[in-house]
Amino acid sequence: MTDAQVAQRRRWIALVLLCSAQFLVVLDASIVNVALPSIGEDLDFSQENLPWVVNAYVLTFGGFLLLGGRMADLLGRRRVFMSGLLLFAAASLAGGFAQTEAWLIAARAVQGLGAAILSPAALSIVTTAFSDGAERNKALGAWGAVAGSGGAAGVLLGGILTDWLGWQWVLYVNVPIAIIACALAPVLLVESKRDSQSRVFDVAGAVTVTAGLSLLVFALVDANSAGWGSTQTVGLLAAAVALLCAFVAIELRTPAPLVPFSFLANRTRAGANVSALFVGASLFSMFFFISLYMQQVLGYSALKAGISYLPLALTIILTAGIASHLVTKVGFKPVLAFGTVLIGAGLIWFSRVSVDGSYLSDILGPSLLAAAGLGFSFVPVTIAALSGTSQEDAGLGSGLINTTQQVGGALGLAILAAVATARTSDLAEAAGRNPAEQLNALNEGFQLAFLTGAGFAALGLIATLVLIRSSDSRTHQEIGTIQKSEAAAGASEIW
Repeated sequence: MTDAQVAQRRRWIALVLLCSAQFLVVLDASIVNVALPSIGEDLDFSQENLPWVVNAYVLTFGGFLLLGGRMADLLGRRRVFMSGLLLFAAASLAGGFAQTEAWLIAARAVQGLGAAILSPAALSIVTTAFSDGAERNKALGAWGAVAGSGGAAGVLLGGILTDWLGWQWVLYVNVPIAIIACALAPVLLVESKRDSQSRVFDVAGAVTVTAGLSLLVFALVDANSAGWGSTQTVGLLAAAVALLCAFVAIELRTPAPLVPFSFLANRTRAGANVSALFVGASLFSMFFFISLYMQQVLGYSALKAGISYLPLALTIILTAGIASHLVTKVGFKPVLAFGTVLIGAGLIWFSRVSVDGSYLSDILGPSLLAAAGLGFSFVPVTIAALSGTSQEDAGLGSGLINTTQQVGGALGLAILAAVATARTSDLAEAAGRNPAEQLNALNEGFQLAFLTGAGFAALGLIATLVLIRSSDSRTHQEIGTIQKSEAAAGASEIW
């Protein structure tokens, strides 16, 4: 085997390592959901503080992603990736040993920070290790399958670990995987090179954008408990807007900006991020409301609800692989548009869930349709967002697409939860104390949330069709067609 063949094979093994790390990041956004009742009872959580076991992770993850991506570009992607892994593992271990609610919430916040550091670094390594075209499409197909199925796998694994070993193990499980990945990183990953003279860090831009995004995510995730019209929510949103405006002003003047606006001048990259925002808003909330419907309306146990996600997770894995091949054949724009249509159709189907429903009649069909939409949208939107990105800006592009998805998820969940709560409250007040009518009120709240999520998917479709250039999509398809035969020939020799 030649040196080139060895290097080629090592890249694909490295991809497994990077995907495993990303799987942990996505997994931890959902794995604790099923464990929340046990955590609340064991650590004597107040009801209003219990959601912050999830929110603390989402807050720091969404707020620091852009900063983490730029750190990877400037400080070295392998170094930043390993640092994020170690921080993630340490925070997971600390969280498992938590004795108070403040301890656990703080550990989850640090976990989110570690995730925000390692995730864009990992994606930028994938982007730079595989050349644009068929090879990168295949790699990002694997990445999309892992990232897309992580949320569903988290619900299943969380139920199993909580029932069999205790809630602490939803955190402990991260530690050995992260340590093994960190040990293998120096062997499998090559450190990125950057001219030391250009290693200038935009401190003012980093502080303002991180603070602005953190306040924005905080305001959104806490809006339902504080109230959308409350002084807290309005004040935080105003402060977030002010900080983000200050960030724009700083970036326009600094000689070494954290986010060069020339990067977003590319209409396809900008359009992909807008589409990702709406796709995240529709899909992240979908998982949340499916879980509530199964447990609060159909009466499923946490473990049964987790197992019910298996067909959905398998569909995401299958369709993400198909999507990576379709992008090579027809370009990323048609595949992304098709994916958003499937997401919208799945959510419209979900909006018909009934109080006396069943898994086969109300969950399986729409979940498979929406899962296929996720697979067909996540892969092409990532490819589109990173298309034409230089090696020097790979971390920036990776951090930006992750940020738009996370902010979209926080925004969508906050809006849909508010819509569902308002609908349920109105009907429940009219129903009085009749248990059947109260359950129907809860179910109608979920129905309206799913329908609103379909509206977000429609906005994602519009953004895809209007903003993403068809010419860029065709160019990508042409590159992929040229490389496809070469990649196939190379793979047969390596393996």
